[in-house]
Amino acid sequence: MAPTPRTAHTADLTSAELAAARDLMGASFDGGFADEDWEHALGGIHALVHDETGRLLAHGSVVMRRALHRGRWLRVGYVEAVGVRADARRHGLGGQVLGALERIVDGGYDLGALSASADGASLYLARGWQRWPGRIGALGPQGVVHLPDEEGDVFVRPAAVGSLDPSDGLVFDWRDGDVL
Repeated sequence: MAPTPRTAHTADLTSAELAAARDLMGASFDGGFADEDWEHALGGIHALVHDETGRLLAHGSVVMRRALHRGRWLRVGYVEAVGVRADARRHGLGGQVLGALERIVDGGYDLGALSASADGASLYLARGWQRWPGRIGALGPQGVVHLPDEEGDVFVRPAAVGSLDPSDGLVFDWRDGDVL
C-alpha cells in the first residue's frame, strides 16, 4: 500500500518528528535551508509521509500569514518547507503533501501563497498554482519594502478571495530572516 500523508499541528508533533522534518529539509535543499527557514514552517499544520518503517519521506507545512491587497488584509495559508527524500522522489509524494496542504488552504484561508525554487515551480504549476505577476513587498518596521528579488518566485492559489489584481501587488507581513 502506498504511504499517505498525515496532517498535524506543530504542537501535536513530537520533538523526534520535528527533528526528522528539519533534517529532511536540510537534505532536500542541499544544505540551503536555514534555521530561519525552518522557523517559518512552524506554528501551523504539517503534512508528513512516512514509509512502513516510520522513516519520514516527505514533508510540508502551511502557516498563516497576512497579505495586503487592494486595501484589504487577507488571511494567507503560506506553504513552507516542502521536501521529499532524494531516494523517494518521482513517486507522487510531493503531490500528496501538497494535496493535503491545499485542502487546508482552500478550506481555511482567503488565499494560498508560496515561494518556489526553480526546481519546485513545475510541481506547483501542474497543480494549478499561478505565478504571481505583480509586485511583491513586505510591511517592515519602516514601512513597505519592495522585494524585487522575490518577484517571479511567488505563486498564489486563490481560495475564498477569488481573483486577484496583479496591478495592485501583494504586501506580506514582515518576518525575520528571509522576508518571504
